[in-house]
Amino acid sequence: MALSGFDKDDFQAPMAEINTTPLVDVMLVLLVIFLVTAPMLTQAIKIELPSDNTSAIADDKPITLSIDAGGQYYWDNTAITPENLDKRLKEAAANNSKQPIHLRADKKTAYEKVSHILAAAQANGLYNIGFVTEPTK
Repeated sequence: MALSGFDKDDFQAPMAEINTTPLVDVMLVLLVIFLVTAPMLTQAIKIELPSDNTSAIADDKPITLSIDAGGQYYWDNTAITPENLDKRLKEAAANNSKQPIHLRADKKTAYEKVSHILAAAQANGLYNIGFVTEPTK
């Protein structure tokens, strides 16, 4: 009684080739994961800075807030204290919540001063704020 499993005719050599299909599948999954997560890892913020060649602002009766290089606030060319600034912004918001504000700040003004105006305007419900620049010559 012969066993057919040990016959020389039925003997096959082991496969010498590597099956690359699972490797390709794993690599494609890793590629997709990398493509999805890579944008989340970057800390860069894409912004478009305005150029100095802008058109004229067409707001009617805007509030012009200015800050000089020393950090002094001005409401329509009149010096004002930070406390009065908050009070006047609250009054302006009560009259018109869509009141346009034009913010003019000197190049050397500390960002803290600009930030104070933005925070005060937001706290009082004023969101229509534009930054005024000088046109290039």
